[in-house]
Amino acid sequence: MMSSFWSKLVPNDDAELAGFRFGDKGTHTSLTIMLSELTELMGVLTANASREDYAAAIIDENMLGKQTASTRKAYNQRMCELYALDVKIPIFRILRRLWGIDENGRPLLAMLCALARDPLLRATAPSVISLNIGDELIRHTYLKEIKSSTGDRLNDSSIDKVARNTGSSWTQSGHLDGRVRKIRNHVQPTACAVAFALWMGSLFGFSGDELLSTPWMKLLDCDRDDLLEYTLHAKRLRLLEARIGGGVVEIDTACIDPDTEVPR
Repeated sequence: MMSSFWSKLVPNDDAELAGFRFGDKGTHTSLTIMLSELTELMGVLTANASREDYAAAIIDENMLGKQTASTRKAYNQRMCELYALDVKIPIFRILRRLWGIDENGRPLLAMLCALARDPLLRATAPSVISLNIGDELIRHTYLKEIKSSTGDRLNDSSIDKVARNTGSSWTQSGHLDGRVRKIRNHVQPTACAVAFALWMGSLFGFSGDELLSTPWMKLLDCDRDDLLEYTLHAKRLRLLEARIGGGVVEIDTACIDPDTEVPR
């Protein structure tokens, strides 16, 4: 299920309106998930900052400390591709909310958002997630799998760059460890990361108990019982509604979005 899901993720209106991106192109031909840069921006700009505010911070104020104007413009474009940087778009609005309350979960939150918006990064997910903890990501196998998923769209040089950039991104998220030899690492999920993954699964028609076994949840290296505990924690944080017990699992993720949250 997981491999076919990631490689053949079918566009739908709910996902596209939420901010998912589909197609052949991807940011990882040139850059990584840029976790440190995202952290810098989120730490400086307010929660209600506009897309224009983010662009001004990157290009005009050079908050990321890039040396040339062209580099600053490139980072503005690429970070917009990965994260939207626009509170009018649900996926970033939710990311921004979760970012402010879950410092430990930020690498996973960034990876989840980037996967939703970069088809190239999505194509590498099965290769990484299917590894056993402690196994090495074999480079030549990884290159072959990227080549298989991209077909003739990318030349060997571009595929090599995608491999390096995605490998770095999976290291930034905590799924891989090491600079040269990439070893599969166990990530530690948080309630916010679980809530974000549940919301993403709901956009593709999963519901109830199904939401606990989607490929989004596989990213979190967590068994079902622990996922239920994190889900209940997310409920206490008012990120979702859930009723779990007696063999019944009901989850409603609508209130994770600040624009639709219902006050209690």
